[in-house]
Amino acid sequence: MPYTADAIRACVLHRDTDVLVLNKPAGLAVHAAARIEDHLGLYMDALTFDADGIPRLGHRLDRDTAGCLALGRSAAAAARLSKLFAGGWVDKSYWAVADGIPPAESGVIDLPLLKTVIPKVSWTIAPHPDGQPAVTEYRVLGTGGGRSWIAFTPRTGRTHQIRVHAAAIGCPLVGEPYYGPERQPPGNLHLLARRIAFTLERDGPRVDVTAPVPEHMRAALAGCGWSEEWATAQTRLG
Repeated sequence: MPYTADAIRACVLHRDTDVLVLNKPAGLAVHAAARIEDHLGLYMDALTFDADGIPRLGHRLDRDTAGCLALGRSAAAAARLSKLFAGGWVDKSYWAVADGIPPAESGVIDLPLLKTVIPKVSWTIAPHPDGQPAVTEYRVLGTGGGRSWIAFTPRTGRTHQIRVHAAAIGCPLVGEPYYGPERQPPGNLHLLARRIAFTLERDGPRVDVTAPVPEHMRAALAGCGWSEEWATAQTRLG
């Protein structure tokens, strides 16, 4: 397996009695699927720590998306997490670098998405009036060289939602293998689940976690105005 137990443990951004939040590496699938040999399920034993059993997924991230992934450290915690995500009770923010600049500095993309499956071949997602409701807010944080650094806040949780919505406004994500103008090899998608925040139980502590910028996104983000100094200043501002 490509990751050692120590390497997976080093991805932990937050740990308490109920929840783990991982900095999931880009390219690592969260579960087994056809033609996927390496996935997070193979490493759950390394993430048990002092719990009685292995952690369970509280939600999903695309294989090529990096960043915050929440796991329940018990079946009850995972079920609660799933309900929070499904009910829209989790604050989520994604960073991306796009080829192109949106028509406005901020806005809302409201386009239903439909999944089309070709049995035993492939599937794709596309805007379609018969699809499921899908709403994404966006804000441009910087630009440079015809690219834009965008913060996305999905208000629904459809498969590939941010990626399809970005392409729909003429700003496919850098490294996009499926929804850009040209098919590119997977593994270089510039999409980061930057932050998640939630309260697992009504009177419980607030979990608020931010993922660092992955190495493969740093140069493109810097070209749009991001820097470590910027990130530090924003953290100080709260």
